Amino acid sequence: MSDTLARLEATIRARRTTDPASSYVARLTAQGRAKIAQKLGEEAVETVIAAMANDPQAVTSEAADLLFHLIVLLADMGVSLDDVCAELDRREGVSGITEKAARPRE
Repeated sequence: MSDTLARLEATIRARRTTDPASSYVARLTAQGRAKIAQKLGEEAVETVIAAMANDPQAVTSEAADLLFHLIVLLADMGVSLDDVCAELDRREGVSGITEKAARPRE
């Protein structure tokens, strides 16, 4: 895997405070976290629809949109991809069933 996500994260973080008239990231950020989360949800649904249609090309495109919007949300919350990777590393080798059972109940 390349450093594509790291470059994308750096670009998103750099554009968050630029002119919303010239940057989609800045415009989305200016609209607030609820709008960012909404866009992330829309992209997740579109990814599911593409998967249910058994369309690998569409899944690839929608997954790229999903990752993009996830990184925008993470940046808005001050969470880095390194933070997410550290959490994945922590979970490595642990059964998903075991890991989920150990989570605090909400």
